[in-house]
Amino acid sequence: MRDVVEQLQRLGMSGYEAKAYVTLVVAGQPLNGYEVAKRSGVPRSTVYETLGKLVAKGAAYELRGSEEAVVYLPLPPRSLLERMRREFDDSIESLQSSLPTIVAPPGAPIIHNLKGTEAVLARAEDVVAAARSDLFLSIWPEEMKQLSPLVGRAAERGVEVSVVHFGPAETRIGYLYERRFPVPNAIADNLGCSLLVVVGDGREVLIGGFANGSAWGVYTEDPAVVMMSVEYVKHDIALQVIADRIGHGTFADLWSNDPELVRLRTSHGHPAALLRAVGMSDH
Repeated sequence: MRDVVEQLQRLGMSGYEAKAYVTLVVAGQPLNGYEVAKRSGVPRSTVYETLGKLVAKGAAYELRGSEEAVVYLPLPPRSLLERMRREFDDSIESLQSSLPTIVAPPGAPIIHNLKGTEAVLARAEDVVAAARSDLFLSIWPEEMKQLSPLVGRAAERGVEVSVVHFGPAETRIGYLYERRFPVPNAIADNLGCSLLVVVGDGREVLIGGFANGSAWGVYTEDPAVVMMSVEYVKHDIALQVIADRIGHGTFADLWSNDPELVRLRTSHGHPAALLRAVGMSDH
């Protein structure tokens, strides 16, 4: 009976109302207020108020005898549930037209600036733990050691995990690609930091930079930043796939000697400087 009372409460009855209604149903005959209080546990001081509310809702009826004694009968459960269903459907219909009219206009995307290794990795863990459909990660071994348990659990619950891992990986999770071209140390020198990118469900991204024991980063739900971060990880995956297809020697020679590729690598340290500025921001 307790389960029935709890379900009725979820559908809008108070605890006392649900207990009184169930008591009337179980009795199978009219009951007066004293009997309802005695059988239901509703206090005698409030039982008539409670029964009055049931009557007002149409969930019970008053019957008056020849001596003006008042007894109560419940609305049959099937009828009560059908009435509740109609009322619920009517409310949903009304809200479908009225609720959208009071929604506030979209505000600026959420942006959190982060400073320190602990803060950056904790936010990265949040993104991984919240993912339900897909994860894209660009990650270095040191950060992977902390995040791999959560990433593994995400893969176990059906999240599609795509990882660019800089250097050999101790644990292979999901679709993992070891970034070998150029060599990881050269990448860190070019960026000025070890860059961490974690994108969850195409909805949120954590971008962090680690250098000389310090870390800075930014978390955002800005759709443009999220989209570009996903494409950044996909681009790195594509490079490794192409290297495997055309041969590592050919790819390494192209990467090192093609003038256009060399030109694109001339901005040493800029990403690290940008992330450091973000981390130091008061916003």
